[in-house]
Amino acid sequence: MKKSMIVVLMLMVLVVAGCGSNKAAENNSAKGSDELTKLKIATLIPPMTEILDIVKPLLKEDGIDLEIVVLSDNVQPNEALANKEVDANFFQHVPYMKQFNESKDSNLVEVQPVYDAIYGGYSKRYKNVADLPEGATLVMANDPSNIGRSLQMFAAADLIKLKEGVGIKATQADITENPKNFKFEEVDLLMLARMLDDGDLVAMTPAYASPLGLTPKKDALITEGADSEFTITLVAREDNKDSDAIQKLAKRISGPEVKKFLEDNYADIALPAFK
Repeated sequence: MKKSMIVVLMLMVLVVAGCGSNKAAENNSAKGSDELTKLKIATLIPPMTEILDIVKPLLKEDGIDLEIVVLSDNVQPNEALANKEVDANFFQHVPYMKQFNESKDSNLVEVQPVYDAIYGGYSKRYKNVADLPEGATLVMANDPSNIGRSLQMFAAADLIKLKEGVGIKATQADITENPKNFKFEEVDLLMLARMLDDGDLVAMTPAYASPLGLTPKKDALITEGADSEFTITLVAREDNKDSDAIQKLAKRISGPEVKKFLEDNYADIALPAFK
């Protein structure tokens, strides 16, 4: 009798222990399924930062924990991405990315176009481009892609003439005619807004003009054509561009929430580059 009772008790202990193990396994499995995939993205200024703030909670629904890293200049985001310190960046157009790849032998790739920023030339001193005097100073960003972009815009406004076919690779050496003997000053991208006090005409995107209360349609003396190649784009690396996390980010950053935000808040300066 005693032996049979002992056997029964042992069986009960084993059953309870087994149930406990199964419960623990279920809990561990549930915990594992709730863990979010980490994704780190580098950026610079609004509206890029604002767009990422919109996307962050949406990605959480997709199982992605987006960490937004705001950096202080236009070189760090690409260096951080190339060095695998971040998984993506959102601050640049494709010509700038290609220039970085060529200079650094890196493999950054475009993933998703997001918006077209209307490029313009601004002045505190003059209300009309025809009023620019002899020897006026025209200011532009000092990286090759934005030098070419600025010179193209100046040429389109008949301020200068460029060699035939140079396109966005134009440099000051490609200027063939400069009837008013304009001077050209190339500065760091983040210095453009400050140069409004010193230059006569400053070429910049809305991201730098908008904080000064300036918009292309209302304040720019000249603007870029509608056929711009300079769409602000989500960028990743060749080795991670097709990952699930990056593709989910690409879908959210070109989703209806971002489109509505741009239309409601930046209609005069940034046009969605997706449908």
